[in-house]
Amino acid sequence: MEAIKEKMHDMKEMRKAKAEAKEEEMREKDLARTRLEVAHEIRKAREAEAAMDLHVNKAADKAIEHESKYAGVDTNQKNLP
Repeated sequence: MEAIKEKMHDMKEMRKAKAEAKEEEMREKDLARTRLEVAHEIRKAREAEAAMDLHVNKAADKAIEHESKYAGVDTNQKNLP
């Protein structure tokens, strides 16, 4: 009888240990998934920042081109004959 109780106790402890191990594994998987999502968002932010810098530089080049094109022209004057 004592052996049966001990066997039942061991089975109960084994189930408890397996449940704890599974729960810990799930937490670790969730943490890894979260880290992956964070890394993905950081990459997207860096790409967006690079694209924004490219557009800012293009705009600056266009402004310089426009200024040099009309450097000697006063746009407030009207060309009347």
